[in-house]
This record gives sequence, structure tokens and C-alpha cells, in this order.
Amino acid sequence: MSIQDAIAAYTLGSAYAEFQEHDKGSIEPGKLADLVLLDRDVLTIPPASIRDAKVVATWLGGKQIFAASDVAAETRVIGRPGN
Repeated sequence: MSIQDAIAAYTLGSAYAEFQEHDKGSIEPGKLADLVLLDRDVLTIPPASIRDAKVVATWLGGKQIFAASDVAAETRVIGRPGN
């Protein structure tokens, strides 16, 4: 399984399993905005390094609830597989 497939299974796949795919599982207007920003792009690093990724910020319901002050990150928005 690719990293993109794993992310899709964990996000949109989980929402689909809960019959919530219209409300969550992907970043789209009108959907709940629960997400994390990591300090590295998990699509481009070796899979074994993903476990070392640090959370830089967390949003719940579209509101930022956590921000790490000591971690710099290059931001890349990850949407649906293929983006």
C-alpha cells in the first residue's frame, strides 16, 4: 500500500465507514476541518522515517488547538490522492 493510499484509507475511508463522508474525511468547503500539520512531507520521505514526523499544529473543527513553537515546517497541503 502506498503512503497516499494509507492516508486516504485513514481519512476518507474512515469517514465512509462511519457514513460521514459528506461531513469529514477530506479538506473541502463545508466539511469539518480536523487536521494536523507535520514537520515533513510524509509523501516524499522514506516510509520508515514517517514515525519520526513531529506535529507542528493541530486544528479541530477549523480552529487551531495546538501549535508547536519550536518546530519549523515547510507547509504542503495534502488533499485527496493524486493532488
